[in-house]
Amino acid sequence: MEPVGGIVSKVVRDLGLEEQVLGWRAVDDWANVVGPRIASHSRAIAFRGGTLHVEVEGSAWMQELAYLKRDMMRRLNRALERELVHELRFSVGRGGNLR
Repeated sequence: MEPVGGIVSKVVRDLGLEEQVLGWRAVDDWANVVGPRIASHSRAIAFRGGTLHVEVEGSAWMQELAYLKRDMMRRLNRALERELVHELRFSVGRGGNLR
């Protein structure tokens, strides 16, 4: 009898969802990858089609993170051990502090 984890992995792979599932790891790993300073002013909220969507505390942070985008994508992909994150899309968070 095959373990449940093996069956789930096979189904995810057979359905072509492996990259999407791994991409959601980028959402979970955001704070660890970008570090506490950036994480205290931003949070990853979604992964769709190679794009990681990130809410930021305000327009000043959105501009600052735009300058760091390439480095953050490189670090995220290194943590994922694959080139999954092709784009970071920043938006100002709706309603309140992100901390």
